[in-house]
Amino acid sequence: MHFSLVRSAKGAVALHAVAAKERKKFLAARGKREAAFLKAADFAAKEGELKLVPDASGGIAFAVLGLGDGKDPLICAAFCEHLPPGVYRFETPPASPELAALGWALGAYRFARYRKDAKPAPKLVVPEGVDAAEIGRIAGAVFLARDLINTPPNDMGPEELAAAVQSVAKQHGAKFSEIAGEALLKKNYPLIHAVGKGSARAPRLAQFVWGRPSAPKVTLVGKGVVFDTGGYDLKTAAGMSTMKKDMGGAAVSLAVASMVMDAKLDMRLRVLIPAVENSVSGSAYRPSDVLPSRKGLTVEIGNTDAEGRLVLADALAEADSEAPELLLDIATLTGAARVATGMELPPFFTDDETLAADLMRHSKDTHDPLWRLPLWRGYEPTLSSAVADLNNAPDYPYAGAITAALFLNRFVTKAKSWAHFDIAAWVDRPRPGRRRGAEATAARAIYAMLKERYGRGE
Repeated sequence: MHFSLVRSAKGAVALHAVAAKERKKFLAARGKREAAFLKAADFAAKEGELKLVPDASGGIAFAVLGLGDGKDPLICAAFCEHLPPGVYRFETPPASPELAALGWALGAYRFARYRKDAKPAPKLVVPEGVDAAEIGRIAGAVFLARDLINTPPNDMGPEELAAAVQSVAKQHGAKFSEIAGEALLKKNYPLIHAVGKGSARAPRLAQFVWGRPSAPKVTLVGKGVVFDTGGYDLKTAAGMSTMKKDMGGAAVSLAVASMVMDAKLDMRLRVLIPAVENSVSGSAYRPSDVLPSRKGLTVEIGNTDAEGRLVLADALAEADSEAPELLLDIATLTGAARVATGMELPPFFTDDETLAADLMRHSKDTHDPLWRLPLWRGYEPTLSSAVADLNNAPDYPYAGAITAALFLNRFVTKAKSWAHFDIAAWVDRPRPGRRRGAEATAARAIYAMLKERYGRGE
């Protein structure tokens, strides 16, 4: 059960969610005093329009929220974000009570680590037929990712991110392990080490394994660049302003893993998080360096700001060595992806048509947007280097999200199915349930796909 959801309806204030086309009908069904109040308040049932209707004693008789044309499935988060503390229940629910409850739960999010929010969140009586445990599972995982991404880099270094991985593993009884600092070279993770060695905070690879050994192998790899200066190919001040979110892929991977383990899906889950800081120093890697990789391929550094694909390459090579049934990597990888599809519609790449169709279907069903972009093999030659097997930054000004995906794909040869998600992990246009800042982009859609494939049907 999520902290903003309750089961007892005693003393609960009624809530009404009203579409614009239903406004007249709704007003006609109210008492004369209530209808007169709403008309005087110019209630038009516009999307997000919230009105509190007083009772005769000055309390709240009921609250009404406009749904507009009904295009925002999480609009009921506006109730939770703006209502005063108390207990509420739906009397006129929207079309989907499940989405209403999820929106409410997501609307309860506050990042309060540095500025305490003393105001308690209002509580919603769980609508009849809604699985409160599932709503709590999803919202809790989303909050986990948001908290990790919102934490500033002074408090979220590689060590702290690895500690978060360990905490999630411990919570669900998974087996955790970690390789840090110079041990990365001894264990043959040279790219992770190279990217992170420029920082005073040692790079590391944190991972855990969960589930019965004979179950289908599903592996998640999340980019954990806790802060990205761009290295010697330095970002601008504006470019660095949100780079605490560059470990968003790691956070979303942990969110998905948290839901999977809490739901006890039938899989052998492995999660790998390469955690590094891309800094500028005398020991930082340089443009034109040629680096070895775990897979044996050599990589010429065309740009030190293309570091995410490097740390992912070593982690993917290790993940791929087990030939998992399904291998997913999640990363805030390219600005090109944001140019192509914006902040709200993250692209994914795969050659598996069934997986692509499943992801698109679950994206639509969960209202967690995804869009497939092509792994266009015609761009493979752009990865070539005159002195190494690959270049991490193709000398080609177009299709940057695709060429990055093709680079990663060179390190995946044994997995039965693979997909790469190039996410923003950030909300730049806040809406109900999605405050400005961190977001667990794609986590709900990926979890829904995994639940359908590996669910035990609790």
